[in-house]
Amino acid sequence: MKTYLVGGAVRDALMARAAGTPEASHVDRDWVVVGATPEAMVQKGFLPVGRDFPVFLHPTTREEYALARTERKTSPGYRGFVVHAEPGVTLEDDLARRDLTINAMAVTADEANDPVHAQLIDPHKGLQDLQDRVLRHVTDAFTEDPVRILRLARFAARFPDFSVAPETLALMQHMVEHGEVDHLVAERVWQELARGLMEQRPSRMFDVLRDCGALKRLLPEVDRLWGVPQRAEYHPEIDTGVHLMMVLDMSARLNAPLTVRFACLGHDLGKGTTPADVLPRHIGHEERSARLLKGVCERLRVPADCRELADVVAREHGNIHRSESLGAAARVRLLERCDALRKPARFHEVLLACECDARGRLGMSDMAYPQREQLAQALMWAQAVDTAHIAAQAQADGLSGPKVGEQIHKARVAAVAQGLGAAGPAVAAD
Repeated sequence: MKTYLVGGAVRDALMARAAGTPEASHVDRDWVVVGATPEAMVQKGFLPVGRDFPVFLHPTTREEYALARTERKTSPGYRGFVVHAEPGVTLEDDLARRDLTINAMAVTADEANDPVHAQLIDPHKGLQDLQDRVLRHVTDAFTEDPVRILRLARFAARFPDFSVAPETLALMQHMVEHGEVDHLVAERVWQELARGLMEQRPSRMFDVLRDCGALKRLLPEVDRLWGVPQRAEYHPEIDTGVHLMMVLDMSARLNAPLTVRFACLGHDLGKGTTPADVLPRHIGHEERSARLLKGVCERLRVPADCRELADVVAREHGNIHRSESLGAAARVRLLERCDALRKPARFHEVLLACECDARGRLGMSDMAYPQREQLAQALMWAQAVDTAHIAAQAQADGLSGPKVGEQIHKARVAAVAQGLGAAGPAVAAD
C-alpha cells in the first residue's frame, strides 16, 4: 500500500512558490491510496464515506483518502460511469482520469509536507502548463464528464491569467454540440456556478462558457445579453453582456457574498427581451428580469437566500439608483417594498448589489455611490420609530388593522423627513 498527495494541494504549493508567497496552510489535501482494498482501509481505522467510488476519512485528520481508480463511460451525463478500483490500479492510471494537467500531479506521502521540494510525479506535464498559465485536459476522457466544462470555467475564474488550450476548448465545444451538458443535473450546475461566482474574476467563467457554447444551453437568459445595446450616457460600455461581466467583477472586488453576486448575475436579465424597436432603452426591464430570474431559480434549484435577494435587486435596482431624488415618503415606500424593516441585513446586501451595478460600468469603477449610505441612514431613522407605542396609541384611539399600520408608516415618514432636514437641504417633496 502506497499513499500520495494529489491534485489541488500540490498545484497550489507550486503556484505559491512561483509567486514567492508562503504556501496556504488551509488548502484541502486529497490523497490517493495505491495497492489497497476497502477492507484493508477499514481495518486501519478509515471511515468509508464514498457512495460512487471508494473514499475514506482518515481516523484522526479526517482528510479524504480515495483508492486509485479508473472510470469507464457507460451513458450520457456526469453519472454515466462505471468505476474500477482494485489493488492493481496504478497512480498513473488514476492521474490519467483527472480533468486538467495542473490537477494531475502528485508527491509521495513522505514528502507531502513540502511538495515544493519533493520529487514531483508529473506524467502529463502539469508543471509546464502551470508555468505557462494554461488550462489543458489530461486525456480525451475529459469529454466523458460534462461537469468538467463547468470546473474548467471555474478554474478560469480562479486563475484569470490562465488561458484555455485550443485543443481543450475544441473538446468542450464538441461536448456541447453532442448534448453532453444537457444531461447535467441542476444541483451540479448550481454547485459549480456558485463556486465560480465566488472566485477572483467571475467574468472569466462566463467567457469560457460562452466560448464553448455551454452558456447558451445552461443559462440562455444570460447568454442573450451580449450584443444588446444600452444608452451610452448611462452605460458607456453599451453592450449589456459586457456590463454584466463588469458588475460581477465589481462584486468580487468588493468581496460580496454569494447572495449578492448571484443578484448581480440576475439583475438585468430582462434587457435580453427588450423589443428591438425601442432599443437602446429598456423600459420595464426590472419586472421582466424578475420573471426570468424566477425561471432560472426554479430550474437550477437556487437556495432561498440567493433567490429572494436577487428578486428584490431585479425589481428595485432602478429605484435605488434614483433614490437621491426621492422625498421621505417615497424613500419609506422603497424601504417597505424591499422589506428592509423586517430584514435589514438583507437590505444592506441589496444596497451592495446596487453599488456593484452602478460601478460596473466603463470608467465608473471608482465613483462614489452615495445612495447606499443614504438609504442605510433612512432605514436607521425609520427603525428608530417606537412602533409599539404608536400601535398602542392608535388602538386607544379606536383604530385597528391597516389603520394602525398607516399610523406607523406616517411616523416613519416623519422620522425620515426629520432626518433629511437635519442632514442637509430639503429634497423635493413627493
